[in-house]
Amino acid sequence: MNTLFILNDAPYGSERSYNGLRLARALSKEPEQRVRVFLMGDAVACAKAGQKVPAGYYNAADMVRMAGGEVGLCGTCMDARGLRDDEVVQGARRSTLKELAEWTATAAKVLVF
Repeated sequence: MNTLFILNDAPYGSERSYNGLRLARALSKEPEQRVRVFLMGDAVACAKAGQKVPAGYYNAADMVRMAGGEVGLCGTCMDARGLRDDEVVQGARRSTLKELAEWTATAAKVLVF
């Protein structure tokens, strides 16, 4: 089954993106599950490489790497925030609204955080 997660919130300040990434990772471990994660708006910052957080605090970039499926970032949102392709964690990549539309059309479930 294909499940699409769409995250909109910044990596820190609220726990919406954190919880979306946690659920994506947990679901990706289930048999016959295909997980895709699309980061848009302030959520593109979740995939910024080199984040340094206080000891004991979650690192959103690590969570993106461990999401367990394809991770697309809204290219327009990246540009608006000055986030370059070479600044994102391994496994995440620039994407488009067209690809998000394709992922949405083929998903059995779409979860928005």
